[in-house]
Amino acid sequence: MSSRRELANAVRALAMDAVQKAKSGHPGAPMGMADIAEVLWNDFMNHNPANPGWADRDRFVLSNGHGSMLLYSLLHLTGYDLGIEDLKQFRQLHSRTPGHPEYGYAPGVETTTGPLGQGITNAVGMAIAEKALAAQFNRPGHAIVDHHTYAFLGDGCLMEGISHEACSLAGALGLGKLIAVYDDNNISIDGEVRGEGDTPGWFLDDTPKRFEAYGWHVIPKVDGHDPDAIKVAIEEAREVTDRPTLICCQTIIGYGSPNKQGTESCHGAALGEEEIALTREALGWSHPPFEIPKEVYAGWNARERGAAAEAEWRERFAAYAKAYPAEAAEFERRMAGELPANWAEQADAFIAEVAAKGESIASRKASQNALNGFGPLLPELLGGSADLAGSNLSLWSDCKGLGKGEAPGNYVYYGVREFGMSAIINGIALHGGFVPYGATFLMFSEYARNALRMAALMKVPSIFVYTHDSIGLGEDGPTHQPVEQIPTLRMIPNMNVWRPCDAVESAVAWRQAIERRDGPSALIFSRQALPHVERDAEQLAAIARGGYVVRDCAGTPEVIIIATGSEVALALGAADALEGRAVRVVSMPSTDVFDAQDAAYRESVLPRAVEARVAVEAAVGDGWWKYVGSRGAVLGIDRFGESAPAGALFKEFGFTVDNLVAVVEGVLQG
Repeated sequence: MSSRRELANAVRALAMDAVQKAKSGHPGAPMGMADIAEVLWNDFMNHNPANPGWADRDRFVLSNGHGSMLLYSLLHLTGYDLGIEDLKQFRQLHSRTPGHPEYGYAPGVETTTGPLGQGITNAVGMAIAEKALAAQFNRPGHAIVDHHTYAFLGDGCLMEGISHEACSLAGALGLGKLIAVYDDNNISIDGEVRGEGDTPGWFLDDTPKRFEAYGWHVIPKVDGHDPDAIKVAIEEAREVTDRPTLICCQTIIGYGSPNKQGTESCHGAALGEEEIALTREALGWSHPPFEIPKEVYAGWNARERGAAAEAEWRERFAAYAKAYPAEAAEFERRMAGELPANWAEQADAFIAEVAAKGESIASRKASQNALNGFGPLLPELLGGSADLAGSNLSLWSDCKGLGKGEAPGNYVYYGVREFGMSAIINGIALHGGFVPYGATFLMFSEYARNALRMAALMKVPSIFVYTHDSIGLGEDGPTHQPVEQIPTLRMIPNMNVWRPCDAVESAVAWRQAIERRDGPSALIFSRQALPHVERDAEQLAAIARGGYVVRDCAGTPEVIIIATGSEVALALGAADALEGRAVRVVSMPSTDVFDAQDAAYRESVLPRAVEARVAVEAAVGDGWWKYVGSRGAVLGIDRFGESAPAGALFKEFGFTVDNLVAVVEGVLQG
């Protein structure tokens, strides 16, 4: 039987061999954390390599994702469908083992990590999901939701500000099933973080005290190369159920490398053939590259143990289903990511009701109305706001705050943590069982931008709600008035951006975001009231296509005006004022969705023969030129806003019927 050190050395060998073959990568972290990983994965991790999607598995997140060969080695050795040839293709085109762990490429990779700090934040989201799901479904004697979230993180993760946002909130929520392991190796790319010689330190925090202040249980100064000490620490962490735990493991980066261990030289570069040979000798690992002895594979193999663990859970779930059949069916539906059987019919009815009411209200209020309409149909809604619930109108009638206790909750008070909230939402979406959304002002999507990109990269159905969408914000001035945010959100691949023009489009936007399973959505709403737009049944159905003709003319149009959000009413007003002209008005609440329609539909809305076109939106207009072409014009904003009442600002920036008419006339004459 292989010793613990030999099992850990298998990880070290695979990591240094794969990085060497690729001639790039990060061997230091996998080699330094191998002993910790061996204890966690062999003694504590509850998972089944044959079924990576088992609902009650423990989640493992490698927040310091540059050490990806640690995760790939663990998945390979424990029996996941990730072969040795996959490891040999590390960092190569179209391989299942990219340079940083990417969700959806290899089984067992729970989230995409690499941008430091976001992995631990995703883990907080997963722990929130576990806590909320357990409160909703567990019954006395029937704990069908009972798993841990483990996260490895390094100095870089802790230096990133998002780690403060997420870990502070985790302490406030008492996430007792979250266990983070800090790889305290004193090294980042630039060298020793606490300084050395004439080089000053740049990470001098007292990390244990910092996490104690967050309300975490902290286990300091654990020898990260002593399996017994590591095991005792993890056992202690699992016993603490009222708060998350941070285990501070002191390790040596690149452990085993005679000349490079403990230095930044092994952080982000291959060790080199000579150093690898010396490392093999130092570790007592005599096997050729990528060769793992049978007895080592046997020591790591988790297939039998994992199958038994899942089988035991399924027995418990069968007993639960017998006692609580409706709840069991609901749990299975939600974990499968399916919407209720009557969802489509009821959603249709709600949207028809909104259309019949014809309310002229702010679209942020229409958003809240949509939540009140859809929320009772969707127990999986898990919302929240970054300290702006009263302004975002993100609370709906049946919201219950998620807190430290065990009472069920479906709303997270995130505090002023826009970036943390967004990455947490991604973690909730990845966990499964919920449709998560989080709200803030559109301006502060800037703080959260990389989390939005990660949601799009992973194709997870996170919903980001943004209100106060333009200079219509008014007196708060340019610091709070978004100008470039809408177009840059549209530039994120796989992000569906919706900017509805009234209550009806707002309800449709929410429905589309809820139904979407292959990526995130950004829903953008106004502060100010927007007039109701009348539509026939065909137009109502066409909203979901992202762009449609909201008002047409007889015969071929002379000019097409394209608008979104509050500017649709402006476009309709200009069409009224252009008497005697054949004007078509197109509402385009989602350019991304419209662009995905078939060519015939797009041609029916924007016929190529009509070259006179004007796009209008209270934002930077560069993205609209692809629709208006060289003969067209864009009425947008090319500078920052001002502090003044909204009406005065729209006039100042030219968003008036008279000015839009002048722009249209200019195009027609040009």
